[in-house]
Amino acid sequence: MAKLQPEPKTSELHLTAVLYALSDETRLQIVQSLTWTSEIACGYFDIDMPKSSLSHHFRVLRSAGVIATRKDGTALLNRLRREDLDEKFPGLLDSVLASMSRRKPNLRAKKSSRTPARKSTRVN
Repeated sequence: MAKLQPEPKTSELHLTAVLYALSDETRLQIVQSLTWTSEIACGYFDIDMPKSSLSHHFRVLRSAGVIATRKDGTALLNRLRREDLDEKFPGLLDSVLASMSRRKPNLRAKKSSRTPARKSTRVN
């Protein structure tokens, strides 16, 4: 698995990068889904596209500072950087989210009680 590039500090957020990240329907769907929960593993977004394309969208959101991603075992957990965005650009995220339809996010139903973040690979 490739090393994650760190997201920018709050002071390093740029409006143009954030607006670019929010200018795509897929990335908006990811952001909207993240408003409903604290963290979501990459595999739980129900977005019909190749994994490489979805990875690109997460990378754009992360490099713009819209989301933070942390590794937990083999899972990548994503969270919205709402506080940082609100501090740097007051009202921006609320305005963007208000312009979207108010629908529940498309998250895959869990197949078991275990989340991907808790799965482990055992080596004998």
